[in-house]
Order: sequence, then structure tokens, then C-alpha cells
Amino acid sequence: MFELRRLRLLHELALRGTIADVAVALSYSPSTVSQQLAQLEREAGAPLLEPDGRRVRLTAQGRLLAAHAARALELDEAARAELSSAQRAQATVRIAVMPTAAETLVPAVLTLLAESTPDLRLEMVEMAPEEGLFELQARTFDLVVAEQYVGYTRELREGIDRTLLGLDPVRLAVPPDSSARGLDDLRGHAWAMEPKGTAVRAWSVQQCRAAGFEPDVRFEATDLIAHARLVSAGHACAMLPDLAWTGDRSSVRLLDLPGSPVREIFAATRSSSRDSATISAVLDAMTEALDAHVPR
Repeated sequence: MFELRRLRLLHELALRGTIADVAVALSYSPSTVSQQLAQLEREAGAPLLEPDGRRVRLTAQGRLLAAHAARALELDEAARAELSSAQRAQATVRIAVMPTAAETLVPAVLTLLAESTPDLRLEMVEMAPEEGLFELQARTFDLVVAEQYVGYTRELREGIDRTLLGLDPVRLAVPPDSSARGLDDLRGHAWAMEPKGTAVRAWSVQQCRAAGFEPDVRFEATDLIAHARLVSAGHACAMLPDLAWTGDRSSVRLLDLPGSPVREIFAATRSSSRDSATISAVLDAMTEALDAHVPR
């Protein structure tokens, strides 16, 4: 009989690629991970790992067992969710959310859950969508709030469901004294954008190129509040979603972008938690909070 704890280590290795990364993610020492995987090999009666330079990689048998491990972990999660629901026990839901959701949605979600599901404990980590979606598959979180832009669909992962929470308009933010009437007027201006490698950075640059110019990106930050403050101080312009605003917008001028684009705000969950009442409660609260801030 395979031990589920060891199967999870193999599953994590298949996702993360190195024993060192598995050890960090699960708060084990690398030697403990290696010892447990060696024991799993003995239980399997087949080589699961083979040398790859200074690292190891999964053998064909290792990849086969890792696939079965993923399914075993899904069944374990589904069983625990049903038992928790039947016993009406206090449940904990761990979520990873992008910065704008952490600042704007989560406080409202906590208020709604306190009324609808007072026994639910919500734990949150602010995290970029790219990292959060990976960690969801690795079972670090139960739900991830992320976004995607038109033409930049995020990677579809096996065993992961997506629920559309709502649409968030994206507008052009310029300093209050700017005479700009649209994107075409901002050639040569300084821009604040998210770092290279993010989907929103690629999308934003493409908007400028479609308008016929290459943006002069002088300021990079993942915090959109920093973007807004640079704009209000007259040092930059930016493309900001409505969800970035938690209060007064009068410190900047907001202009429509060509085509009035929107970004999709979605929640990602594992398919194995599809029938979880607590996950459903969090999804309902997220949808209601987003509707209140950005009406459909």
C-alpha cells in the first residue's frame, strides 16, 4: 500500500522539478524528501528517479506513478470535503489573490462570509496570478483569484476549473492637468507598467503599438497604487483597471481606451473540490463583492 504523504512528494517533484524546491515548498529538509522518495521506490518495486547531472528526474515509471498520485490526492481532497460538510465542522479555505483583489475584494468577502458562513476560516496570501495558479495545482491553495486580458489567455491546467467572477474595465489614466484626449496623444510620454514577463505588461505594450508607438516605460511596479500615484503626481501615464480604485478617482483623469477593453476576473479551483460547500461559499462571496465594486 502506498502512503499518501510519499505520493504527494512525488507529485510535487513532478511539478517543481527539483528535490530542493519540493523541500522548500513543504518545509522539509532535502534529505528527508530524498529518504521518503527512496522508500516510495522500494514500495513501488521500480526505479522512480534517475540521475540528471546534479539533479534527478522521473523515470517512465516515476511519471506513471506521479499521475496516479495526482488522482489519489484529488480523491483524498474530495473525501475530506464531503466529511467536513456532513459534520458541519469548521473548515479552512486558503486563497491566493492578485494585489487588486487583496486590496478591494477580500475585505468585502470577509464581511459577507462572516454573515453567510461564520464557521469558515479564510486564509489569504497576496500573490501574482502566474505563481498562484501554479501553487493551486501543487495544493498550496484551495482557490486563486486571477485575471486575463483579451488575446492573452492563461495556460489551461489539467484538473483545474475556472469560474468567471466578472469583467473589469481597463482605462487610460493621465495626470489631472494633461490635455491628452486619448492613447494617440501619449506618444513620447513616460509610462508606469507592470514588470516584463507578465501578461498585463505584454497586453499594455501591444495597446501602445496598435496606436503606432513604442511606450517609454520608465517605472515598473506590481502595485497598481504606485502607478496611480505616479500618474496623479504628473510623472507618468498608465492603464489601470477599475478594480484598482478603492476610493476617490479625482486625482487623475480617466480616459477610454480604443475598443473599451475589459479584463476577465476569474477564480480557479481544483476539480476535486467542485462539490465543496465552503469553496462555493467563497466563490459566491467573491462574485458579490466584485459586482458591488464593478457592476456587470
